[in-house]
Amino acid sequence: MPLSENDHFDVAVVGAGAAGLGAALRLAASSARFCVLEARTRAGGRAYTLTDTPYPIDLGCGWLHSADRNPLVPLTENRGYTIDRTLPAWGTQTLDLGFSAADQQDYHAASDRLYARYANFGVDEPDVPSSALLEPGCRWNPLLDAVSTYLSGAALDRVSARDNQNYHDTGVNWRVIEGYGRVLADFWPALPLRLGCAVLAIDHSGAKVRIETNEGMLTASAVIITLPTNLLAREAIRFSPPLPDKIEAAAALPLGFADKVLMALDQAEDWPVDGHLFGSITQTDTGSYHLRPFGRPLIEGYFGGALAADLEARGPGAFFDFAVSELCQLLGNTMRHRLKLVVETAWGQDPLAMGSYSYALPGHADARACLAEPVDQRLFFAGEACSSHAFSTAHGAFETGDQAALQAITALRDPIAAKAMTPR
Repeated sequence: MPLSENDHFDVAVVGAGAAGLGAALRLAASSARFCVLEARTRAGGRAYTLTDTPYPIDLGCGWLHSADRNPLVPLTENRGYTIDRTLPAWGTQTLDLGFSAADQQDYHAASDRLYARYANFGVDEPDVPSSALLEPGCRWNPLLDAVSTYLSGAALDRVSARDNQNYHDTGVNWRVIEGYGRVLADFWPALPLRLGCAVLAIDHSGAKVRIETNEGMLTASAVIITLPTNLLAREAIRFSPPLPDKIEAAAALPLGFADKVLMALDQAEDWPVDGHLFGSITQTDTGSYHLRPFGRPLIEGYFGGALAADLEARGPGAFFDFAVSELCQLLGNTMRHRLKLVVETAWGQDPLAMGSYSYALPGHADARACLAEPVDQRLFFAGEACSSHAFSTAHGAFETGDQAALQAITALRDPIAAKAMTPR
């Protein structure tokens, strides 16, 4: 049914990803009349579990980061999903292949020194590219840079040192056996979600906020916007009056590239469950390979930064070909006949994401707070890019959505506020 200006809501939420879910659950616990508008034909945004495969596969976010304090952990378990508490083997090399135990120890010491420099980065020091904190001439700098592309979607020279300092992580990372994206999608059937409804323009000049969509017009007293920064920066939604500060903040928080390839592994029992390999320890353009996740006969390859962007541009099959080449160099050419492509991603080419997760350009760590700042207590912004300490994560997005909803409810005043402020 087409929308009309007679459709008025207390709050309209733009986007049904993790931030939209956090907002929707908070609003559902209040007496606010609200709706969620999602341009995709599915909910979840950058959280998406593929289920038409022999095993559920997370094409987007796959780890419950800081799981010991992640608000999505209890929600996941309360829904009856299974959390695998096996800690990841990131930073290790199965069987020490091409990476001796002594070299691994040396690499970890270099990594610890880098993170100590982040921790000691003075509040009065000017922001610099994270690469400025590398030890000149350290043999592990290329590998540390590669890890940055996995964590931030960009190499260290593009990432604010202050932003990296602000990131908080407990080091506890778990996975959902049935799929992280599937958990988030599970909440939506009970919520007022309208799929395939793209928001084109938001006019906040009048007493009511007018929201133009591809399915018609509606109005709201408040709007929560959860679009990825790359879309905001390109003005996928036209704001009237314009919001140049928001556009500028979004442009300073671009989405990096991070992609996956899943490969079926023949004779998988030859390899340990939850093993890990770096494709190369001497270059930044390399993959990180998770062997037999959940004990399944699969290898999950992970690629970030300029390498991921280049492989996306090469087209379908490029991630698989690159992964096979690296794995053959490590494990021998017989691996070529033991690997079969299952699926690969290209988040940078997704028109409703245009990337994976945000990083702050050097000198722009304060852009996150700027992006999250409400406008006239009627427009509220949420998403992982708005998180001060948990950006690039689904739970960071979820928390900002919850907070934006609280701000919107408070702006609408009692009796809605009193009910909604009660913890769920």
